Amino acid sequence: MDYSLEIDGTPETVPGGTGILLLHPSTGETDRIDTDFLKTDTDHFLVVSTRTTAREVRQKLEYYDVDEECAEILDTLSIERGYSRRSSDTVHYVAAPDNIDGIVAQIDAFLDDHEGKVRISFDSVTELAYYAGDERALEAVERILALLEDHDAVGLFHLSEEPHDAALVDEFRGLFDGVIDLDEDGSIDAEF
Repeated sequence: MDYSLEIDGTPETVPGGTGILLLHPSTGETDRIDTDFLKTDTDHFLVVSTRTTAREVRQKLEYYDVDEECAEILDTLSIERGYSRRSSDTVHYVAAPDNIDGIVAQIDAFLDDHEGKVRISFDSVTELAYYAGDERALEAVERILALLEDHDAVGLFHLSEEPHDAALVDEFRGLFDGVIDLDEDGSIDAEF
């Protein structure tokens, strides 16, 4: 199954199982790319957030006019920060942003439960590495990419270059089928 991409400089379509790394200098322009990825050619999508709460993810989806009927959110921050939370059919929680087994299990359950064209946005791998460490973040990404392949889904993974050394960024790059390199000025250089 092929998935359409409507992001400047990227191929028109990518096959199911594709993992895309979004390298960016700051979070400023990432919302536009993320929401363009999620609202194109999609039956269901899951936003895994290690950077913002479910409420903030919902506000982003609403602002960018993404169909929330297709959306589920995995909030990894609210429990640890002591925020009020209400689980529902579309909002899920894990205890902390370094709970890799819990995150992977929730992604696996989401992929098992949904048919059709399914997308995952992981925002962000940088935050995951901050909480869980570089090696565990690499392991988590590898596990999630394997799930995408098993379920013919596609995923977009956010990684900020600034806090990581070049060798680690290269390690992450090597895991993905495509890389979208976002510049400070909003321009894109994509490699697939």
